[in-house]
Amino acid sequence: MPESQFIKTMVSGRYIVQKPFGDGPYHLLVGFHGYGQLAEDELALLKGMAGSSRWICCAIEALHPFYQQKGRVGANWMTSRNRELMIEDNVNYVDAVITELGSKYPLDGTLVYHGFSLGAAMAARAALLGSHGAAAVMLLGGNIPPEHEELGRMKRAHIARGNNDRLYTRKEFERDKAKLERSGVPFDHCSFPGGHEAGEEYLMAAGEFLKQVH
Repeated sequence: MPESQFIKTMVSGRYIVQKPFGDGPYHLLVGFHGYGQLAEDELALLKGMAGSSRWICCAIEALHPFYQQKGRVGANWMTSRNRELMIEDNVNYVDAVITELGSKYPLDGTLVYHGFSLGAAMAARAALLGSHGAAAVMLLGGNIPPEHEELGRMKRAHIARGNNDRLYTRKEFERDKAKLERSGVPFDHCSFPGGHEAGEEYLMAAGEFLKQVH
């Protein structure tokens, strides 16, 4: 019978950074895009938040690109195949990016993770499993990974959903809020008009949350 074997290998990941004016030190806002998106999509979302221009904004691109309709390239974080290995690879990837950013820019130690859609799970995993402690985690239109019940390492959270979002349901939203409550994690929550997207009301609420993070 054939046997599956796995081997560690090196791959190149891509991230994009926007630095604010001034000499720093800076807060760091790191974002994870949704399914089929690219780092540019997440960076645009981060830049749309009120007050984010005072942060170093970094969008990390998923390691698995693929072609979509009409040849457009998108990327995905993982599938259910070899799930545990992919989680480990992704967390190590994020840790490496944060370490490299610290060697390139004057950072003050305040780190916030943001994730949209499937990127929300990545933001949660980076905070819960990664080696760089986050001051807060922001989740938009995506759930906290179901295998995680103790969420104390998230420190503080902002969780949001469009009222008409069919991908991240109200039931999932309420379940994640309950998990944060059980873990004793202080959090803000935001429901806004719209679907699976970042509406203007969300961007304003996210900016207000960032103002409170130290």
